[in-house]
Amino acid sequence: MTKLKKNLLAAAVLVAALAVAFGSFMLFSPQDTNSASVNAEPAADARPVRDTSHRLTSPQRSELTVVEFLDFECEGCGAAYPTVEKLRAEYKDRVTFVARYFPMPGHRNSTTAALAVEAAAQQGKFEPMYSKLFATQKEWGEAKESKADLFRTYATGLGLDLAKYDAAVKAPTTLERVQADQKDGLGLGVQGTPTFFVDGVKIQTPGSYEAFKALIDSRLAR
Repeated sequence: MTKLKKNLLAAAVLVAALAVAFGSFMLFSPQDTNSASVNAEPAADARPVRDTSHRLTSPQRSELTVVEFLDFECEGCGAAYPTVEKLRAEYKDRVTFVARYFPMPGHRNSTTAALAVEAAAQQGKFEPMYSKLFATQKEWGEAKESKADLFRTYATGLGLDLAKYDAAVKAPTTLERVQADQKDGLGLGVQGTPTFFVDGVKIQTPGSYEAFKALIDSRLAR
């Protein structure tokens, strides 16, 4: 085996190991960040979190804010979901966890899923739909056909007003809300999902719950 082939094999093994650590991680190339497939321009005043951002926890005296830009169809986000849930439970009185939409091109139902969650959010059910989509990701992720009807059955199960849900899914303002998160992400240099920010600083995604906990503990100790 030539040296070049050995290097290529080593690189492939490294990529596979990273994928196993936190699922697949789909990246834009730098020239793709303004691509029409993203369907959003970077925000000029991009911010990791806004007053309108969806908060999964809201401590009375928050000591730290963790923001995730996510795609509900992304396997990496699905792999990170249990870790985020465990961290939320552990730091619910100290850390604010925020979820922001970042549907990726190449995922047939990424935007459809984000619209379903935002439509649910308009009826006060953001977290239940957020959790439902990650819990069922293996059932609908990577499908070639639209899963809008399936997501509608989830809305029924959550007790949503379906007339209002249907209207919200179709409303341009709902898509604009999803794209507002996406624009912030692009403006902040988000190129793939999941991407985390801790107190406004983008971090390399930790490869395990223990690593993420250690990072949070180190920040809280400052």
